[in-house]
Amino acid sequence: MTKSPFDTDLDRNKANHEVLTPLTLFNRALDSFPQRPAYVYGQTRRSWGEVHERATRLASALHQRGIGKNDTVAIIAPNIPEMFDSHFGVPMSGAVLNPINIRLDAETISYILSHGQAKALITDTRFAPVVKEALAILNKPDLLVVDIDDLETDEAPGERLGESDFEAFLETGSPDHEWQLPDDEWDAISLNYTSGTTSNPKGVVVHHRGAYLIALGTNASWPFAHDGQGNFPVHMYVVPLFHCNGWGHVWGLAANGGMSALIRNVTAKNLYTAIAEHRVTHFGGAPVVLSMLINATDEERKPFDWPIQAYTAAAPPPPSVMRAIEALGFRLTHVYGLTETYGHVTECIAQSEWAALDDEGMADMKARQGVRFAVMEGCMVADPETMQPVPADGETIGEIMLRGNTVMKGYFRNRQATREAFAGGWFHTGDLAVMHPNGYLGIKDRAKDIIISGGENISSVEIEAALFKHPDIETAAVVAKPDEKWGETPCAFIELRDGSTLTEDDIVTHCRAHLAGFKVPKTIIFQSLPRTSTGKIQKFALREQVRDTA
Repeated sequence: MTKSPFDTDLDRNKANHEVLTPLTLFNRALDSFPQRPAYVYGQTRRSWGEVHERATRLASALHQRGIGKNDTVAIIAPNIPEMFDSHFGVPMSGAVLNPINIRLDAETISYILSHGQAKALITDTRFAPVVKEALAILNKPDLLVVDIDDLETDEAPGERLGESDFEAFLETGSPDHEWQLPDDEWDAISLNYTSGTTSNPKGVVVHHRGAYLIALGTNASWPFAHDGQGNFPVHMYVVPLFHCNGWGHVWGLAANGGMSALIRNVTAKNLYTAIAEHRVTHFGGAPVVLSMLINATDEERKPFDWPIQAYTAAAPPPPSVMRAIEALGFRLTHVYGLTETYGHVTECIAQSEWAALDDEGMADMKARQGVRFAVMEGCMVADPETMQPVPADGETIGEIMLRGNTVMKGYFRNRQATREAFAGGWFHTGDLAVMHPNGYLGIKDRAKDIIISGGENISSVEIEAALFKHPDIETAAVVAKPDEKWGETPCAFIELRDGSTLTEDDIVTHCRAHLAGFKVPKTIIFQSLPRTSTGKIQKFALREQVRDTA
């Protein structure tokens, strides 16, 4: 092998090469911001130095119980301090954190604990009934169970299922525990399960390298840092930490010494209270959270006179929501990502020339999924069969495919699903989109949500966008309804604003003014829409509903 002229005769060593892991960001927080607050929750406020000690104790306590490298530690809890601490303490032990959705049923929780091969479970006692049932199904007597007794909530405490509570467990650990950084940045840091709608959920393996990069990638893309005048970001933690590790913000905040205002129960009152009390500067959440803020009562609202940066994901917010939320003082950025990509990896960066657009034109541009993050190396919309990019015409639909360091290692104990997801050297998202002439993504649908009516592909997202233009429509979701003649036809589920008397005929008339005739919903149902814990509408449940009535 020819020797490079830039060879310095020095191999990589600790002085010039280190594994990438958010744990080094956590160490920096200890060195640089030990007295700065890491989080506030009710009357509980802890500094980065205190959180570092708690995480070290947790790592030590797990180590003393024989839990370490490549062992799985599950946790069932909302956005409370113990969940925040565990995002550092568990990987500091060498183990892999498995945050579990708090709204899952007992059978699914049992499946995740079994499939994920959990050695320990940390669980909030408020979820004891479903967790107790899950543990009975699991029937694993040697599973270490540690209870969390949240003293800051007024919810009634639940039954203790473990041998000790979290605080007592920490006391068994040493603050002087000498933990080690991972040997390899490709090592797993977290195991996050996707929501299984028609089959068992898949375990997404998240590595230290990706976690480090998504933390810094957010800081690069968002104005998410101190201002040089002693002011640090205050992040309101709305996105559940069990969902994509809270989009990685828990790790990103360690990099910049920011503070989290932890929110256990997401209500308009709690959000506005946190904003006013802690001078929140940033938060992320689904469009349903934006609607919650917009539709808050005068009693729930708290005034603020500073701009708040907000990330939103999931379905594109309708123009009416975007106009209303920005009028309140929130500066909105639409992002896109999946559990498999550590959360958000594309962003709709506003361009200066958009200032000449009218409100609707601006909202249309901001509803796009935008361009890739700096830490995402490749993003294309392509034909999944030929792997050829579609024309950037804003019309031709293809699948979003991604490539980069913030893509998962693969699916845990599921080689076939992993091979399928990475076919052709790209990660296949399953999301259908167009590429606009300006290089911005525009999502049209999940592959499973596209409506094929009489041979025509109809985007449910396009119909939803048209519905949202009506001021009386609070929320809408469109799915395919089986039809003997056309195969499928669009079915719209509608939530109306309070006091509205809108009828089916009114909605059809409205849609005809904005859509081609074959795209107008043939069925309209007024009802409350089912949602996930992160605010996404559960379209699979709606599809089942119309299938059962077909």
